[in-house]
Amino acid sequence: MADLETHMSPFTAQTPATQTPTTLTIDGDAVTAEKTFDVINPATGETFATAPETTVEHVDAAFDAAARAFPDWRADEDARRATLRAMADAVDAAAGAVAPVLTAEQGKPLSESQRELRTAALWLRYYADLEREREVIRDDRDALVEVVRRPLGPVAAIAPWNFPITIGVAKVAPALRAGNTVVWKPSPFTPLSTLMLGEALRAVAPAGVLNVITGGGEIGAAMTAHPLTRKISFTGSTATGKKIAAAASADLKRLTLELGGNDAAIVLDDADPGRVAERLFATAFSNSGQVCVAPKRVYAARSVLPALVDALAERARAAKVGDGADPATELGPINNAPQRDRVAELVADALARGAVAAAGGKAIEGPGYFFEPTILTGVGDGVRIVDEEQFGPALPVIAFDDVEDALARANASTFGLGGSVWSGDADRATAVAARLESGMSWVNTHTALSAGQPFAGVKWSGLGVEGGLWGLDGFTDIKLIHRAR
Repeated sequence: MADLETHMSPFTAQTPATQTPTTLTIDGDAVTAEKTFDVINPATGETFATAPETTVEHVDAAFDAAARAFPDWRADEDARRATLRAMADAVDAAAGAVAPVLTAEQGKPLSESQRELRTAALWLRYYADLEREREVIRDDRDALVEVVRRPLGPVAAIAPWNFPITIGVAKVAPALRAGNTVVWKPSPFTPLSTLMLGEALRAVAPAGVLNVITGGGEIGAAMTAHPLTRKISFTGSTATGKKIAAAASADLKRLTLELGGNDAAIVLDDADPGRVAERLFATAFSNSGQVCVAPKRVYAARSVLPALVDALAERARAAKVGDGADPATELGPINNAPQRDRVAELVADALARGAVAAAGGKAIEGPGYFFEPTILTGVGDGVRIVDEEQFGPALPVIAFDDVEDALARANASTFGLGGSVWSGDADRATAVAARLESGMSWVNTHTALSAGQPFAGVKWSGLGVEGGLWGLDGFTDIKLIHRAR
């Protein structure tokens, strides 16, 4: 087996330095903070910039601004749509400056950061252009009865560190289109790109409509408990989601929670192992495995498992791991040291319990939070890396003899975000995929997402829906208007 470290890129890019300190965006203004916190480049493990440390007073000011802006913002849908289009243009214009900073703080290859900015602009344009039909449920000589959608008020949007821009904008865009105002907070691991985007967007959004702050758990808790918050849209861990749900219950705030996933991929006995391996690797190791809806465990028919494992391992050994600023890099580092350590712990536990690393198996020595792309076999249910969400570049492949058994094992998880079934017979695979206990199921692909389709989990993978009209409706309350004739 080739030593994966030989595939580490020798290129060391200069990390971008912000020309001026990043600022919070509150009530349309640039707001500074007395204190700052360090931002680490995961490719080096070293501080490359600082970000403003938001206070609870900043949180109050942001929600006060959002509440003041709400009445005028909700009143003019045409103006909202025009603003969303202007915001999309502003994202495109800022992408050249923001993308290198996103790579420096998150770790992903620069091409992926650029794609993330393009996707954010797409979400803004999608919701600007989305048409909603009038909902008339009765129209006769006695009455006209209509269902209308009304915005909720100030929304707390809290985004994670794996896709801080895309996931953040996927919350902001429908919230604003529906007529709400927003206070947006990125993860403290990846604050700079969102702050920079806030600086660009405040030039086109009315004051108070979009506020951008930073901070850790204390600030997130202040946002979710704030009396002016009427809706919380959060993407992150299941443990934090449960805390947010408890905090929201005090005054019945509305919730959308996109939480953890442990997606199962089931490879049937008539699948082509080589073709499946190429697509599985691309989706399971995208963003170095830091994708909530990526394949996290593979159940493969025993007859195809050896060839599948060999193909996955060959692909893993060939992957170019390195600094995301290097154009040759395919897989960047894990975003932060605690997450790198968790992946290492889960892999080591599996190996200690009899698993075999067909590729990878350990952290890469040297600076940064790099981990070898790892394919594990000889592992089964009851081992932590199968039962838990690893959220990193390690994939267990588990043999099965009976499809019913594979389905039962896939569905035994407390998670239920996505899942996939792979087969040479699409109808056969679809019948199996329909029985997966997940919010989304795919056939002969995985992580096939778009702005216009629903994104939702079941069980511990979340509450509510993002994307499409379903996501737009999630930022509204229903009001019935009954007019007698």
